[in-house]
Amino acid sequence: MRYFVTGCAGFIGSTLTERLLADGHVVVGYDNFSTGRESFLRLAGGSARFRLVRGDVLDQAAVSEAMADSDFVFHLAANADVRFGTATPRRDLEQNTIATHNVLEAMRKNSIAKIAFSSSGSVYGEASTFPTPEDAPFPIQTSLYGASKLAGEGLITAYCNGFGFQSYIFRFVSILGERYTHGHIFDFYQQLKADPGILRVLGDGRQRKSYLYVHDCIDAMLLAIQRTDDRVNVLNLGTDGYCAVNDSIDWICEKLGVAPRIEYAGGERGWIGDNPFIFLDTTKIRALGWKPKLTIQQGIIKTVEYLVANPHVLDTRP
Repeated sequence: MRYFVTGCAGFIGSTLTERLLADGHVVVGYDNFSTGRESFLRLAGGSARFRLVRGDVLDQAAVSEAMADSDFVFHLAANADVRFGTATPRRDLEQNTIATHNVLEAMRKNSIAKIAFSSSGSVYGEASTFPTPEDAPFPIQTSLYGASKLAGEGLITAYCNGFGFQSYIFRFVSILGERYTHGHIFDFYQQLKADPGILRVLGDGRQRKSYLYVHDCIDAMLLAIQRTDDRVNVLNLGTDGYCAVNDSIDWICEKLGVAPRIEYAGGERGWIGDNPFIFLDTTKIRALGWKPKLTIQQGIIKTVEYLVANPHVLDTRP
């Protein structure tokens, strides 16, 4: 297979690219390096079956040209800093929704019919059913990030029905592991590295979230593509549990051997649109024979170990 991967230099994209190459496939990676890292592609760059194209998903002509002759598209490029949506509201629209339209149009022009899309559990808004299944009714959206991802899903399913595409829409919880470059563990570690005596926490620390280790995430995506064949396949990806932010703080501090004073900003959420409880029902993906190898605690520890061993990730963060 010849795969086209947008966001190939990112956290998940670079890990997926390596896995596809290891499985013997050809990969064309596409990235503008706004947040992706050159270092993440060092191993992939040594393969004769990998070609990197530097480009922006907002440049439809460039995406279309780079995508030519591909069999399958993994669309992972996105704005991942969900916290600042209200400060820069057009960013989610452009990088998540318009970019997805550009990818779909490039596929149509190149007669490519298969796409996997990294969506988000944020599309459920503040759900009333836990764990939240794929067919849960959508409440009012509270996050610009979630709204832009849901709009991307809508475009994809419309192209599936209008142009005969086949899609795999993966609604992730937060992903952890090696090459992790944003999120609460990154922020907490950065704070504690600068001053191990104090940790400032958004919200009240009681927010409950689910997390998934990056290699478990990729295992799930590749298995779903092999074992599901509907025109539109929507699957939640996550663990069978969740933790409070305070639990995560305890595990991080124990791993680092620190005991900081914790200052809470207060309130039940960290920012506008921050869902205080995310827990997805993963019955569908588990029915295909998948289950995560790492627990949430193990994933958090792995992430801390990676950050400690790779200080350049903090030093060169865009």
